[in-house]
Amino acid sequence: MVEFLKTTKSFADQGYRVHLDLGYDIKADKGRFFQDYRHERVPDWVTLDRVDGVARIAGYDREFVAATLESVRSNELPDTDRVTAELADAIVRTWEDRGVALVVVENGTLPENVAYTKALYQAIARYGAAHELGRFVLWRDHDLMWQSEPAKYGSFPYPATPPMVNSPHIHYFALHGEAKRRTLEWMPQLRNLDVLPNTFTPPIRPGRLDFRERHGIAPDMKIIARFTRIIPQKRIDRDLHLVAQLPGTCLFIAGDTEENPAETAKLRALAEELQVPVVFGGVLEPCESASEEFSVRDLLAHADIVSFLTSYDYESYGNPIGEAIAAGVPYIASRYALYDTVYAGFEAPVLDILEHDLPTPEFARRVHDLMTNAERRAEVVAHNRQLGTHTREVADELVTTLYPPAMGAQVRLSVVLPVYNEAANIDAVLLSLQNQDDIDPSTYEIVLVDNNSTDDTVEIARRFAENSPVDIQVISEREQGVACARRAGMEFAVRRSRNRKDPGERFYLMSADADCRVDRRWLTELLAAMEKDKAAIGVCDYYYNAEHFVGRPRLWDAIQRTLRCRAVTFSLFGGFPDGKGFAVEREAYEDVGGIEIFYQLQHGRFVNHLSDDWDFGIRVAGSGHDITYAPKSKVEINPRRVNHAIDEVITGRAYGNDGIIVMRDIRPEAPPVTVDLTEAEALQAWEFSIKDFTPKNTILPVLLTPSFLDEDAVVEFFGEDLAHRLGERIAEIKAEMSVTDFLPIHSYKTPSYRLYLEFRDEIFARLRATVGEDIGFPPPLPECFDSVPAARFAEFVKYYCEDRESGEAHNYFGNGGVF
Repeated sequence: MVEFLKTTKSFADQGYRVHLDLGYDIKADKGRFFQDYRHERVPDWVTLDRVDGVARIAGYDREFVAATLESVRSNELPDTDRVTAELADAIVRTWEDRGVALVVVENGTLPENVAYTKALYQAIARYGAAHELGRFVLWRDHDLMWQSEPAKYGSFPYPATPPMVNSPHIHYFALHGEAKRRTLEWMPQLRNLDVLPNTFTPPIRPGRLDFRERHGIAPDMKIIARFTRIIPQKRIDRDLHLVAQLPGTCLFIAGDTEENPAETAKLRALAEELQVPVVFGGVLEPCESASEEFSVRDLLAHADIVSFLTSYDYESYGNPIGEAIAAGVPYIASRYALYDTVYAGFEAPVLDILEHDLPTPEFARRVHDLMTNAERRAEVVAHNRQLGTHTREVADELVTTLYPPAMGAQVRLSVVLPVYNEAANIDAVLLSLQNQDDIDPSTYEIVLVDNNSTDDTVEIARRFAENSPVDIQVISEREQGVACARRAGMEFAVRRSRNRKDPGERFYLMSADADCRVDRRWLTELLAAMEKDKAAIGVCDYYYNAEHFVGRPRLWDAIQRTLRCRAVTFSLFGGFPDGKGFAVEREAYEDVGGIEIFYQLQHGRFVNHLSDDWDFGIRVAGSGHDITYAPKSKVEINPRRVNHAIDEVITGRAYGNDGIIVMRDIRPEAPPVTVDLTEAEALQAWEFSIKDFTPKNTILPVLLTPSFLDEDAVVEFFGEDLAHRLGERIAEIKAEMSVTDFLPIHSYKTPSYRLYLEFRDEIFARLRATVGEDIGFPPPLPECFDSVPAARFAEFVKYYCEDRESGEAHNYFGNGGVF
C-alpha cells in the first residue's frame, strides 16, 4: 500500500481522484474477507473504496477461495467461469460509476483466487475497449507471489496460475531486474514489462518534538525502530536479542498488537526475560499522512537505526528500509533471498541468517558503531540518500513517461522545446512561443524537455507556466544531447495524444530550439501549410537580425548569400526539417519509427550524432511522405551560433571533424563578438557554408525523390539537359550502392557528395543564374584530386566520398554550415 500511495501521489497532483480498494474481497487467508473498513488510515487525498456488489455474487465466499487454493496446490485449474464473469461485471460497473481513467494493480496475479485475477483481465479488456483507452493499467506484481511461496502455489511453470497477457491496455512492472528476469522466464512472450523500483520519498514535514516524551523514552536513550506487522514471520525476536547487546538502547515496535495476540505476548515475555526496554507503539499513521496523530515519520525523526531483520523464507522487499533511506536514517537488515538485488549499492550492516539465526556480538558491534560514530553515520546516510534519490527520480520519470498528464481535448499541436542551461534566455523563448497570432492557446501546448540543466532554467520555466494561457509540460531527459531530448519530448507528446479520445483530426509535433525566437505567425503559417498540402513534414524559414551584425559587413554578406540560396531550393523541394523549427504529423512520425539516435566513436567513447533532424527528414521523405515549405513561418536565429562556430569553420574543423558530428554547448559571449571577418576568413566561412548547403539542399532532395526532376519548376532551375543527366546518374549510383549503405547517417552523405563533386560546376552555374552572380564558383577541390586524370575523376570521387576511416570528405564538406 505504501508503494501504491507513492505512485499515485503523482496522479493526485495532476488532479486525479484516487480510490483505493484494499483487497479484502480477494484473499481469504488474512481473516478480513468481506470485512468493512473501520480503522484503516490513508492520506486525505485517498478515498477507501471497493467493488460494488461483490458480496451478492452467489457462491463467492471464503470457502470458494479456499477451494480454489486447494485446486492450485494440486496444479488443477478450477472451474470459475461463472464467478469470474459476475466479478468482471461488478468491476466494470464500479469503474463506470466512478469514471475511472487509470487503474493501478498491486500484486494482481493471485493464484489462490483465480476467479478474481481472470475477472480483472476481462474487466480491463472490456472497459479499455469501450472507452478507447490506451495502456490505462499499471500492473505491478510486487512480491512475485506466484513463485515466492512454492509450497502454497506450486512450482515452475505454475500451471494453475492465471497467465499474464499481452493486453493493449496493460503495462506490467517488476520491482527489479531479477524479478523481470523471473517473470520473462515464466512468460517469455510478455511485452510491455519494465522495472519500477521502490521509491524513497523525503519527509513532507518534520517529526514531532514530543514523540519521545509521549512514549516515555528518555532523551539520551538510543532507539531502534521496527515498524511492521507483528507476526511470527517478521522475526521481531531478533531485534530483542540485538538490543540486549546494546546498553542504553530501546526497541520501538510500531504495529497492530491485536493482529496476532499470541505473538505479541511471546515478544513481551522475551523482552522481560532479556530485560530489554521495549515500546509497543501501536499502529502509526502512514509516512504520507499529515494528520494530527503520530506517524511513521515521527518515529523516523527520533530513531537512530531502522531494523528489518525479517526471516529468510518470508519474501518481502522491505518498505521499512525504503522509509529509512528517504528519512536519512541508517538501517540494518537480514540477507533474505533478494536483498542484494533490491538494495544493491546501499550501505548497511546485514545479518546473514543462513549462518546466524540471531544477531552475533560482531553484528551488534557494527550496529553500535553506526549509532554512535557520527562521522560514519553521516557517510552512510549521505550515500544511501543519494542513491535513493536517483532511484526515486528513475521511478518518477518512468511513471510520468508512461502515464503522462492528460492532454487538453482541444490540443492539436505539441511544441517540443529541448533546453540545457538556458536561464538567461528561456523567458523570451517561451514568450515568443506563447504570443502566437490567430491561434487559440487551448489548441497547442509546449513540452519543455530539460536535458540536465545545472542553472535555474526549469524553475524559471515553471514560474512562467503558472501564468501562461498555453499549457506547458516540463519533463526531463537524462541522456545528454539535443537529439535525445527532442526525441523524449516528441514521444511524450505522442503518448499523451494517444491516451485521449482522438477526434480523428491530424495531430502535429513541432520542434523549436531554446536559443531561438519564433515570429508571431510561426505556428499559424506552419499549421496552414501542413493542412493545405496534407504534408507529413512542414519546414519553416529562418533569418538573422541585421542589428546583431552591425559593423560586420563581410560576415553579414556571407550569411545572406547562404539564405538566398536556401530560399530558392526550399521553394523547389520543400527542404528538410531543422531543429530550429519544423512540424511533423503524428502518423508519419510513428510510421518511420520516430527520431532515431545514431552513435559514433570519438576518442574511444560513444557520442550521439548531432544531425537527428536531418536524418529524420530523410527517413520521412524516403518513406514516400511529402514535405512542404512554409516561407511565412519564420524563426530568428540567435547570433551566438555564428559567433561560437565561426572560428571552427575558419580553421576547418566545422561541426566536429574526421566524420564525427557532435553537439557542443553554445553559450552567450561576454562581451558579444563585434569584430568582422577578414576577407580570407569570410571566404573560408562562405566556402564551408556553401559546400554544406549544396549537397544537402540541392542534390539530396532529388536523390531521395527523383520525380522532382519531372516537375517544370525544377527542370527550369537545372535546365533540361542537366536535369536529365542528373536523373540518369542518380539511378546508376542508387543501383551501385543499394547494398553498400544502410543508415541515413551515411546513405545520404556518400551519394550526395559524389553527385556534388561530379556536377559542381554546372550546379553553381545554375545557382548564379537563379540567385545571383555573387554566388560565385565552386570552392577548390581537395589537393588529392590534382593528380587524378580527368577520365577517372568520377571513379576517384567514389573512393574519396566513401573514405570513412580518415573522414576526409567530412572535413572537406564541413557537415553543418555555420549559417
